[in-house]
Amino acid sequence: MNPYGPVAIYLAVALAAALLFTVLPGLLGRAKPNAQKLEAYECGVEPTSAVAGRFPVRFYLVAMLFVIFDVEAASFFPWAVEMHALRFFGLAEMVAFVIVLAIGYAYVWKRGGLEWK
Repeated sequence: MNPYGPVAIYLAVALAAALLFTVLPGLLGRAKPNAQKLEAYECGVEPTSAVAGRFPVRFYLVAMLFVIFDVEAASFFPWAVEMHALRFFGLAEMVAFVIVLAIGYAYVWKRGGLEWK
């Protein structure tokens, strides 16, 4: 058997399941739209502003900073798993990484990137 055979089978099953779960409910489900079902719903509260409005740029900046710092923080887990094997070199590398991360965090904080105005 080809070494990529199981991967191809897995991808085929995943694709079939995704198509099945997205197409089948549309075909079998009953469509009974009414005014209440077509209303916008925000956590039980009536929406107060137009949906077509733009988000401020600050929202995207804070979101990108979160993603950046979150991905960097996710690198702590593999390091912690291999800490015993890495010994002092691994510790020194992680200290250097945390220092660079702290410098970036301090820079963003000083520039007001974490202010939600």
